[in-house]
Amino acid sequence: MTSGAGPSGEPSGGHGWRGDYGWQGGRRGWRGPRLFLPVVVGAIQVIGSTLAAQGQPDAAALNGLGYALLLAGPAALLLRRRWPLGALAISLAATVAYLVVDFPRGPFFLAAVIALFAGVRRAPRVAVWTMCAAAYVLFVAITASGQLTVGGVAPSLGEYLVVAAWTAVAVALAEAARVRSEQFAVMARTRAEAARARQEQSRRQASDERLRIARELHDVLGHHLSLINVRAGVALHLLDSRPEQAREALGAIKLASAEALREVRGVLAALHPQDESAPRFPAPGLADLDHLSDEAKAAGLKVTLRRDGAAQPVPAEVDRAAYRIVQEALTNVRRHAGPDAVVTIIIGYGRGALAVRVDDTGAGPPLSTSDTPGNGIPGMRERAAALGGTLTAGARPGGGFRVDANLPHGRAEGTIGEMS
Repeated sequence: MTSGAGPSGEPSGGHGWRGDYGWQGGRRGWRGPRLFLPVVVGAIQVIGSTLAAQGQPDAAALNGLGYALLLAGPAALLLRRRWPLGALAISLAATVAYLVVDFPRGPFFLAAVIALFAGVRRAPRVAVWTMCAAAYVLFVAITASGQLTVGGVAPSLGEYLVVAAWTAVAVALAEAARVRSEQFAVMARTRAEAARARQEQSRRQASDERLRIARELHDVLGHHLSLINVRAGVALHLLDSRPEQAREALGAIKLASAEALREVRGVLAALHPQDESAPRFPAPGLADLDHLSDEAKAAGLKVTLRRDGAAQPVPAEVDRAAYRIVQEALTNVRRHAGPDAVVTIIIGYGRGALAVRVDDTGAGPPLSTSDTPGNGIPGMRERAAALGGTLTAGARPGGGFRVDANLPHGRAEGTIGEMS
């Protein structure tokens, strides 16, 4: 037999016969799951009907035809997966023939019921219903004359109604089983989709957390290391000629390195929150801008810090983002603006939004700084965008560089344009 695939998509060739029984992969053996049900159903129908015959002397005696009909239905169950309508047709035909000849009543209909359940699940339902109705009509048409029944007596109206009722009950139960099966399938798909959604959300959260930690480390290390670099240059320049001022520069380096170490520890603590106690120091925010500007002044910058509007509390994430934006802007000034740059920091408290502006009179960062993903200006933009705000950076009127950020935190949004 040639190798191929049957209607159900299962292989039907290869090393040997891959049907319901026979050779499998070079080893001969019965396919238990396929043969178990037909064998059990056949045994129940034969044994049950034989035992029932002992209490029904008026029924036709079981003979070779009777046993053949009792075994035909179970044998047809071998086809229930690949040809469900064929299995149902054979089972119904055997059941109707058994009734027409009036063999002893017993579990002779079991194979037809199982074939009905399989047909409803795997075949067009209208075809299954039509086949069951046709089998009942055929039974009534053949037996109404009484010519093929024992004694030539046709079944009574009550017997016809009983057969019709049991047929309807079997069809209803098969439909209920199909609906239940579909519900289970939908529930399984829903659970699988929910699990995939949870996994995707976990991956997204992990990615967002990595980006957040990367931004924090970039801002912390970039600011403090640039400060240390400037102060170290001053110390080296003054070490021989003005040792006292060199000592002050080294002291500033010590303080900057200690501050950087503290902030880095706070950021890294987020990697293992279950193993860490509560943070010893709060995250830096707007209240620390004075200290930040003093550090920049100590590094040689001319910095002015101004607050416009009535100070008001803002959410922690806005407070932290504003601080980091100012910190990164000062780092860029130290790197690119030149030693004579004058920096003006303006914090504007608007209705429902916080405005941050950092102006300098220097040359400003090169364009490549804003083209590097995840660093410098792109990092500031990401912080603003994460809060639903905006950030622009570029040359300002009159020369120099400007960083403008608008960080909403309430119903109405403030605007940087209101600041002078």
